[in-house]
Amino acid sequence: MNNQLVDSQGRSFPYLRLSLTDVCNFSCSYCLPEGYQCDSPKNYLSIDEIRRLVTAFAELGTWKIRLTGGEPSVRKDFVDIIKSLRSVDGIKQIAMTTNGYKLKEKIGQWVDAGLTNLNVSVDSLDPRLFADLTGHNRLPQILEGIDYALTLNNLRSVKLNAVLLKNINSHQIDQYSQLLKDKPISMRFIELMQTGDNLEYFNQYHVSANDLKNYLKAQGWSEKIKSPGAGPAVEFVHPEHKGSFGIIAPYSKDFCDSCNRLRISSTGDFHLCLFGEQGFSIRHLLKTDEQKTELKETLCRLLGKKRKQHFLHDGDTGITPHLASVGG
Repeated sequence: MNNQLVDSQGRSFPYLRLSLTDVCNFSCSYCLPEGYQCDSPKNYLSIDEIRRLVTAFAELGTWKIRLTGGEPSVRKDFVDIIKSLRSVDGIKQIAMTTNGYKLKEKIGQWVDAGLTNLNVSVDSLDPRLFADLTGHNRLPQILEGIDYALTLNNLRSVKLNAVLLKNINSHQIDQYSQLLKDKPISMRFIELMQTGDNLEYFNQYHVSANDLKNYLKAQGWSEKIKSPGAGPAVEFVHPEHKGSFGIIAPYSKDFCDSCNRLRISSTGDFHLCLFGEQGFSIRHLLKTDEQKTELKETLCRLLGKKRKQHFLHDGDTGITPHLASVGG
């Protein structure tokens, strides 16, 4: 099917990041340092609303769904959500991003339900630093869960995420490199982004992703050609390693040129950019199956408002208060 989700820059969007909740049971220093704060009652999208939404996106050409949060697995109906998405025609990939809190206990159920790709946040391989960053002393259990996930035949890829933080994990690249020696994992470093509530933290811990790129190249890593539907990460491979490094560099000059993802918040707002100026509520179009045509027309019309790029370089973070609010 041809992708009908094409913006004014000619970019197409096969990839939807769907937030299931803004609740997270971790308190990561770069995202929710005070832990999750419930400031008002939330009415998250139901399974039926999610199915209608994803069906419309699939008919417009989207084939990759990433389930995010907060922490998506805190939803009691998480397995049922995966099963529902597996039944949607046109959806080829169902991925999730998780903090891995109950990964070892739950990953088998998730994969049996239809999960195809897994991303786990691992911001340090030092147990003490990991606990300081996340508020949880669970690194050994999370690493055990990752090892178990690698044994599951129906799981197509396992990736680790880390936010690149100056003098916290920026000096641990060699530790991660050792992890990749014998494990077919993609280790992705995400350049710290400024949000509405983290300016002081950003100024203290931001380090350019270019520094990491230059270091990897000096260590014999080389850039890999992107696969279809891939996200914004630039991948680096090494002949002596089974795994790879990925670098997501939102402050790089051409970062937005290859944008291929759209976002839906946990309460049904359509976000054209993580750092956009507003979200567009489409939840009123998810009440019945008969609204599908209007929903698809609305999505295509709103896509016409997508800007050429974000303005993080200018300190403009849009309406994003923190990364858990939209799903990163």
